Amino acid sequence: MHTLRARLTVGLVVLLAVSCAAVGVAAVVELNGFLTGRLDQQLRDAGVRFPASLEHGGSLPSDLPQSRKGSTGGTPMGDEDGDEDGDEDGDTRRQAVGTFGCRLVGDTVTDAAVVGSSSGTGAVPVPLGAADRRKLAAVPADGDGHTIDLSSLDDYRVMAAEGRDGDVLITGLPMEPVEATVHRLELVAGIVFGAALAVAGVAGALWVRWSLRPLSSVAATATRVSELPLSSGEVALPPRAPESDPRSEVGRVASAFDMMLGHVGEALTKRHTSEERLRSFAADASHELRTPVASIRGHAELALLHPDPVPQKVVRALERIEAEAARMGEMVDDLLLLARLDAGRPLERRPVDLTRLVLDAVTDAQAAGPGHRWTLELPEEPVTVPGDAHRLHQVLANLLANAHLHTPVGSTVTISLRTDAGTAVLTVHDDGPGVAEDIRPKVFERFTRADRRRTEGAGTGAGLGLSIVAAVAEAHDGSVTLDSGPGSTTFTVRLPTGEE
Repeated sequence: MHTLRARLTVGLVVLLAVSCAAVGVAAVVELNGFLTGRLDQQLRDAGVRFPASLEHGGSLPSDLPQSRKGSTGGTPMGDEDGDEDGDEDGDTRRQAVGTFGCRLVGDTVTDAAVVGSSSGTGAVPVPLGAADRRKLAAVPADGDGHTIDLSSLDDYRVMAAEGRDGDVLITGLPMEPVEATVHRLELVAGIVFGAALAVAGVAGALWVRWSLRPLSSVAATATRVSELPLSSGEVALPPRAPESDPRSEVGRVASAFDMMLGHVGEALTKRHTSEERLRSFAADASHELRTPVASIRGHAELALLHPDPVPQKVVRALERIEAEAARMGEMVDDLLLLARLDAGRPLERRPVDLTRLVLDAVTDAQAAGPGHRWTLELPEEPVTVPGDAHRLHQVLANLLANAHLHTPVGSTVTISLRTDAGTAVLTVHDDGPGVAEDIRPKVFERFTRADRRRTEGAGTGAGLGLSIVAAVAEAHDGSVTLDSGPGSTTFTVRLPTGEE
């Protein structure tokens, strides 16, 4: 019941079930009341002829009022021929089978019998328990029908009237025909309503499914859009949801969703165009800057090699020009590399001994930072990954340079390499102060530099080193993550080994 379609279907079936139950209960109550009323009318028509005859051994007194003789009229007692001798135990003529008769004097039952199943049986005495006698004594002589449960006869509808001698005469008819009819109606209604609910459930589910088809299309389109890489690159949005009646709520949702997709697609296209222009500019600018920077550096070196005496200040200035030209050349190379990676240019794919690269990079780092403690944790077997050896070496060099520049002298830098389920895992850990918390979320973005250095005299890089690490790792179908805190900073690079 998590989907809208299921909830609507269940709600429809529940409402129909409540309606069917209400109709069924009303029909059962009405039928029960109607049949009970008919039974009361039969009791009024029968009068007290049968219970009155019990007092006189099967004959009725001649002075019994006509209303007490029942609705038969004619001879008050005896048979059709005028014979005034009835049955031995009561007058059962023209009495329905199962008719109950009882005579009470005060609160004491003197006689109680029921008409037998055939004319030859006559009146059959009814054994009554103490509870039955109390129930009969409690029946009011008001001329209305009352339902009681006798232990030997089950449910009976009885009616009491005052007799000639101050006694109370009770006539009753069994409730079994009424109950059987009502139960049959309950059974039929249950079967019919159950079948109706089953058919309505299936039909309702199909109808709800058909009605919500546009909404299902919108949901499917939204799911496909959510799976697209919208953060970068050119994105092709899926086809719009099919048109539906705009006058319905579902149709308005579908129209609004299609309009939203159109706006999103337009925004993504503009963003992609802007990014392409920026990448093209960065690539062109980097390419154009390489020649003048190299020229500046060459002229500075040439001036320093001049044999004539040069003032010391001029020498210092030329050395600074050479150093800054070299740094600018490295920055231009980095920008050009990032532009190429953004453009999706494929890198070289050859087996690279990552273990050898780690050893070479650590050797270079030891020469550049002799004041640090460099430790290695390498597996016994070489770790090989498919990729570009030069770019992967650049990843290692940038990570080790970052650890060297942003930790104080005496810090320990640990480089470890291992394999895990077809992935080479390279970690560079240092015990320096850690990366500032506000810098961590954007540490791999370009030109990101901490406002507060982790140590005095930190390097003056342009903030491209870690962005190159992330770009190269991504170009190798890998990833790089940072876990930093006070006294512990770990960069983890994961690269696929190409082995299952």
